[in-house]
Amino acid sequence: MIQPQNPLIVQSDRSILLEVDHPQHAAARDALVQFAELEKSPEHIHTYRLSPLSLWNAAAGGMDADRVLEQLQHYSKYPLPANIISEIREYMARYGRLKLIRDEQGLLLTSEDAYLLLEIQRQQRLQPYILGAIDRHTLRVDASRRGHIKQALIQIGFPAEDLAGYTDGSPLPFALRSTTMQDKPFAPRAYQQAAADAFYAGGAPGGGSGVVVLPCGAGKTIVGLTAMALLQRATLILTPNTVAVRQWIQEILDKTDIPPEMIGEYTGEVKEIAPITVTTYQMLTYRRSTEEDSYPHFALLTNYNWGLIIYDEVHLLPAPVFRVTAELQARRRLGLTATLVREDGREADVFSLIGPKKYDVPWRELERQGWIATAECHEIRVNLAEELQLPYAMAETREKYRLAAENPAKHALVHHLVEQHQQDQILIIGQYLEQLKALAQELQAPLLTGRTSNAQREKLYEQFRQGTIKRLVVSKVANFAIDLPDANVAIQVSGTFGSRQEEAQRLGRILRPKGDGGPAYFYTIVTRDTRDQDFSANRQLFLTEQGYRYLIEDAESIIAPPARS
Repeated sequence: MIQPQNPLIVQSDRSILLEVDHPQHAAARDALVQFAELEKSPEHIHTYRLSPLSLWNAAAGGMDADRVLEQLQHYSKYPLPANIISEIREYMARYGRLKLIRDEQGLLLTSEDAYLLLEIQRQQRLQPYILGAIDRHTLRVDASRRGHIKQALIQIGFPAEDLAGYTDGSPLPFALRSTTMQDKPFAPRAYQQAAADAFYAGGAPGGGSGVVVLPCGAGKTIVGLTAMALLQRATLILTPNTVAVRQWIQEILDKTDIPPEMIGEYTGEVKEIAPITVTTYQMLTYRRSTEEDSYPHFALLTNYNWGLIIYDEVHLLPAPVFRVTAELQARRRLGLTATLVREDGREADVFSLIGPKKYDVPWRELERQGWIATAECHEIRVNLAEELQLPYAMAETREKYRLAAENPAKHALVHHLVEQHQQDQILIIGQYLEQLKALAQELQAPLLTGRTSNAQREKLYEQFRQGTIKRLVVSKVANFAIDLPDANVAIQVSGTFGSRQEEAQRLGRILRPKGDGGPAYFYTIVTRDTRDQDFSANRQLFLTEQGYRYLIEDAESIIAPPARS
């Protein structure tokens, strides 16, 4: 039946078109993000796509094909194409057709479909891990290669449901505080508790591995602490940088009764191993030279009896850590992130090695509930400086982006925005150091880059939190895991090409709810009709999927010349 009043068109190539200005746009968008991925987001029509991975994540989260089809039919203008109905049913039915379970002798791969298991035995990718057939429905497989088996299965299109359970790990009795060290009442918010519960699953084999997706500023650290409290086991926490390590330690001390001597920092500056150990991805992937194949700090992952490994900002997980994680499948694994988007396309590895998405809340939903700040997003376009027009025309593709991103014509607009927000706490964020150095000098603001010592970073962050500093110029080192709750303005002058995850993280720097209930302002300054503008469109995809809309403005209309008298 044709329903022309509806906002969706579902097409036979798995694309889904959504009318942005439709009254049902928000409801349809919130339905789609559960099982589809946003591809394009121009002004009036957004394009989503169904993919095997998006459907498997939905299936792992408890949705079935009937529910997905019901949502699509509810919002679609036209009857669903027959191939889409069958593909949704087929792909979602694949999740769980193969199960990994454990018996007294080791690991088993089982299926009610004997012919599927026969096909699996003939797959070259899986043959090295198969030890033999027990019966038509059961294969004995190499328990030490549990992660590799799951990777191989997802590559051939049949993701396994892992019900093989976990090593308990060393006990660590502790409790969450009801009052923080600062004498403030504390309890996990309802969604934080729900996220931890979804991960833990009451201790059942189906729980204990997976990813929780929450907006920046929504308290993913508290989800981690709540999961730790449910498990009561020794925990290794992996983070993006040393500042994040210390923030985790501070949160653990502030919100649990775990004594300091039970918490270890394992960084370039300190090497402590304790029942709760917090380290960085950089430490784990350190090696003395690029020619070496060994990573000396990997032993931290394997030699201690961890009951839980937490991967903070799991979308940043480096390739070498994937490799060792494949051998850690008997440990419970919790991934925390604001976005499952990976620019290297390894989302399937996160699914198979860390676990499927266990919990997700749309950013706008938490905004409506007041847990994150309301944000206004602006894309302001400037002209390419005249002296760069010839070099830009002659440059190679990669150099074109850098020339446009570092466009000096952006500086006047930055000054204008800083003046406009002189009472606010402002982050000026960029990719290129020379550009940032120039802006820091012009604005007489501190500059924080990868070369800034950890001690100096913490000092600057603290001064910013105290309001002593109201402007901070930062490179991409500030993309992740910095706690600046009063920052309410971000001005982005350049970025890592078309990185969607970076755009989301940078907006996230200013999403902590403000004491006065005021909004946050996110400005991205791009050079008109250049690669800078092209990449900006891609960067905005994830946030558009979450319901944010960018107001497109011209710098000339903002910095108007003074009227003649």
